[in-house]
Amino acid sequence: MGGELKELEQISAADFFYRNRSLAGFDNPVRATYTAVRELVENALDASELAGRPPKVMLTMEEVAEGRLEGTAVYMLRVRDNGVGLDPEDVPAAFGKVFVSSKYKLMQSRGTFGLGGTMALLYGQITTNRPFKVITGREGSPLYEFTMKIDIQKNEPIVLDRRILAGVTRRSMTTVELYFEGNYRRARSKIIDYLHQTAIVTPYADIMFIDPDGLFFFFARTTDQIPPPPKETKFHPKGIDFELLKRLAETTKTRKLAGFLTAHFQRVGSKTAAEILARAGLSPDLSPKRLSDEELERLFRALVTYDNYLPPDPSVLSPLGPKLWEEGIKKELRPEFVKAVQRPPTVVEGHPVIVETAIAYGGDIKPAGEIQLYRFANRIPLLYDVSSDVSYLVARRLNWSVYGLKSLEDEPIALFFHVVSTKVPFKTVGKEFIANKPELAREVELGWRACARDLRIYLSRKRRAASAARRVELLSRYYALIAEVLEELTGERPPIETVLARVARKAKVEVPVEVRESGDGS
Repeated sequence: MGGELKELEQISAADFFYRNRSLAGFDNPVRATYTAVRELVENALDASELAGRPPKVMLTMEEVAEGRLEGTAVYMLRVRDNGVGLDPEDVPAAFGKVFVSSKYKLMQSRGTFGLGGTMALLYGQITTNRPFKVITGREGSPLYEFTMKIDIQKNEPIVLDRRILAGVTRRSMTTVELYFEGNYRRARSKIIDYLHQTAIVTPYADIMFIDPDGLFFFFARTTDQIPPPPKETKFHPKGIDFELLKRLAETTKTRKLAGFLTAHFQRVGSKTAAEILARAGLSPDLSPKRLSDEELERLFRALVTYDNYLPPDPSVLSPLGPKLWEEGIKKELRPEFVKAVQRPPTVVEGHPVIVETAIAYGGDIKPAGEIQLYRFANRIPLLYDVSSDVSYLVARRLNWSVYGLKSLEDEPIALFFHVVSTKVPFKTVGKEFIANKPELAREVELGWRACARDLRIYLSRKRRAASAARRVELLSRYYALIAEVLEELTGERPPIETVLARVARKAKVEVPVEVRESGDGS
């Protein structure tokens, strides 16, 4: 073959991400700084919501040394939450191994790859060779501190030190502290924008950040209401592939094929299972673990081509809801108008999906010369690749003039889009924008149209009120002039203030101040 075969090399999951860190958003110091903050904040929010309490997340970033590259520095990043805490025996695996996570289930969850903060810890070790610390405890239990590293080649935790800091923890908490090389100066705007948008989509969270310059950012919660937690669910047959079916068959505890289908797939009861197996030509008494590849392929074809399933169960999802959606927007943007809509559940690629949209207008929102679009997926702000997102494409093609708007670029208007799903239909491995699926685009469009109809009514009333106010002001000028002339001729001033007051009441505006004062006889 023209040369000797090279010796094959097997690498661990940690080693894979070490070599391909760009897949997880750590491709350069600027992006890595932002991604490290994002990963740890999402971990903290998840932990607090799991505890069923309003999250309190405290971030501190300090510059401790110069970096190797121009413009970079070594930073200490500390993130503390009021979540459930961890048992000490779970800490090494939870933070010291890649692909150990509570997110490898079919359920709505934050996170890019289910790596949690482990990739941030790995990146910190790669760039500084410093260990990281984890301080955690559960209410009524000891508070533990772990000093750790990750064995990249073996994907195993290395516990350098473990100690008890306190005999009894009064409140459950977790603090993660790491050192990494990054560039906060250039990442600053993205980090602040991320925290700002996170505050929009989690109005029930207190988020505090002290940056390397000593500036304090506080995003205070305005409600204690937390959305119900998402639920774990089974796979829907329309959303599986052959490899998943094979893995389920190899690991199932069920003994018969009929029981395997009803145990592992939603919307598959005994009657549906019998119909599927009949289509596949397989006995319901066969053992799933003993199926040949040919039998598995027949079963797979029967599962995905069967058309009488009910849609995936949307009750397992946890949307934000219009009330909290509007609460967050009002809190952070202070608009004069806001309307949020939650669309009915739909299905994309065999997974339940709920789309939430909102429109905010006026107030502190000013024209920006571009579309002001806020995008979220499972309560995660999406800050990159906006022009490729399905929501941006829908916003560009909608005829906004129908709703009394000139253009999105020239109006004080902001659009919001949130998708929740057990599998968000991202377009690329970077998971920064949502794919332009027709069924998804339709939900976004219908949601925004519903919001825009209310905005049109609001703007129409506002413009009518402004027009009426101008008419009253114009009338007041002429009436005042006429009143002065009549007073000179007759010696008696006509009651124009009463007439104008009636006109103003009908128009729901105020009588001009100068007219009211002139009627006081002053």
